[in-house]
Amino acid sequence: MATTGLQHVAAMYAGVVAPPLIVGAAIGLSGTELTFLTGACLFTAGLATFLQTLGVWKIGARLPFVNGVTFAGVAPMTAIAAATHDKADALPVIFGAVIVAGLLGFLAAPFFSKAARFFPPVVTGTVITLIGVSLLPVAFGWAQGPDPAADDYGSATYLGLAAATLLIVLLLRRFTRGFVKQIAVLIGLVAGTVVAIPFGVTDFGPVADADVVGFPAPFHFGAPQFQIAAILSMCVVMMVSMTESTADMLALGEIVERPADERTIAAGLRADTLGSAISPLFNGFMCSAFAQNIGLVAMTRIRSRFVVAVGGGFLVLMGLCPMAASLIAVVPRPVLGGAGVVLFGSVAASGIQTLVRAGLEKDENVLIVAVSLAVGIVPITAPDFYHAFPETARIVLDSGISTGCVAAVALNLVFHHLGRRPEAAKGTTATAAVPRPAPQSIS
Repeated sequence: MATTGLQHVAAMYAGVVAPPLIVGAAIGLSGTELTFLTGACLFTAGLATFLQTLGVWKIGARLPFVNGVTFAGVAPMTAIAAATHDKADALPVIFGAVIVAGLLGFLAAPFFSKAARFFPPVVTGTVITLIGVSLLPVAFGWAQGPDPAADDYGSATYLGLAAATLLIVLLLRRFTRGFVKQIAVLIGLVAGTVVAIPFGVTDFGPVADADVVGFPAPFHFGAPQFQIAAILSMCVVMMVSMTESTADMLALGEIVERPADERTIAAGLRADTLGSAISPLFNGFMCSAFAQNIGLVAMTRIRSRFVVAVGGGFLVLMGLCPMAASLIAVVPRPVLGGAGVVLFGSVAASGIQTLVRAGLEKDENVLIVAVSLAVGIVPITAPDFYHAFPETARIVLDSGISTGCVAAVALNLVFHHLGRRPEAAKGTTATAAVPRPAPQSIS
């Protein structure tokens, strides 16, 4: 139970620590503060996993789900940070928005479970693709070095370290099996850090300064602040997260031979949203189910939710050990960039896999994807496109995930629901209401 629980942690560890690294870097946190934020996200991921696997009352799907920080919130949170004049207020604003979005999501969970037909694969696939595409520039920035203002930013040394890390991860994925293959990204980070030592870009200071035992003190970065634009942006992220979780629960229910009905989905969404609302109290971000762990369940055939609960226990322990959390702060940015290409590219690839099942032979679905992707990519390709809009509006508009999601949902309603007979609309989205991943995507 301990080893298989650790395997679940290893499979999702890089995904948990990446969001606080991205957001922390955008805010300009010190190494010590970044270590604290990373540990807090590990701790809250463990709490959210407990809620999902063990359950309390009508909260928790009681399926072998690992919960952690969702990638969907990274781009909107960095947009919020960029729009906040005093960077010391950035995290309190983000935390306040996540708390409100989590509580609203908790109240909406039973209704959202009935509205899955409005989020068919053509919508979810577009959004997941945008998440990956929006994050790839972050990996490219990491690959060029830690300081954009430095003379050696983008040097051959930094790019070479990123390329070496990427090559290590690819070789491990190609020529290894089982557990080693599952933790290829983690091994790549370790190997890349070792390779970087002779070049003088590895700093072990955060580990030396970290305590062995610590606790993520509530509101360490300040009391939460509540701003309407930030809250709206995170509510969109919550909607995206709930859509992904619904699809994940349906897929996992089939794998463990316990189909997820409406009641199970509602309970699972309550766990996601309550975990997200509690997370900022301990300085964590929005939580959601990790899809890569579904593949691990399918591969190992170990279907016990208690094994995953043990993995949640390990996450809590790691969050209570700042020294363990500080290890990720040692990894040089170019090494993170090389691994990030695989990590974030895999998210985009997952979205493309979903779009393959979206019925793109239909012209209306092609239009939905085309326009939604175009709208979502605007902030990436033309960062100043919305410069004339009010700053509060830009928090939402500068997030390609938020704008792309709204566009996809609206266009899906126009093409598949409005003006159609109930029978026709139902027939159009019946299969979409129960998104089922193709066998190769979960094995």
